[in-house]
Amino acid sequence: MEQESPPAGGFVESLHTLGAGLLASVQERIDLLSVELQEEKFRLIQIFFWISAAVFTGMMAITFASLTFVYLFWESARLTVLGGLAALYTGALVAIVFAFRRYLARQPPPFAATLQELAEDRACFPLKN
Repeated sequence: MEQESPPAGGFVESLHTLGAGLLASVQERIDLLSVELQEEKFRLIQIFFWISAAVFTGMMAITFASLTFVYLFWESARLTVLGGLAALYTGALVAIVFAFRRYLARQPPPFAATLQELAEDRACFPLKN
């Protein structure tokens, strides 16, 4: 009786193929993470730019509007004008904070695509208990 021998290098070749597949998968995930990191950096720079522009122009407008109102009403109703301006600015601050929180809540979580891909990879390898 003659036994057929397995092809030469069958087990080693299988391990090599498995290792190459795992490394390719890890490389793809790292590439995806890198792309998402670039997107997050760009988004943060955009947010910083818009916030800076809004703060600068808002402060300039508030300063000159306040000086104008205080100058116009200095003799007759300076406390009323100062109190009204303070209430107006407080209300505007509250509205801006709520709008910004709503904006942040609508943003996707960082690295969502990478986490999704890793979850799909994990689903391919069920754990036995």
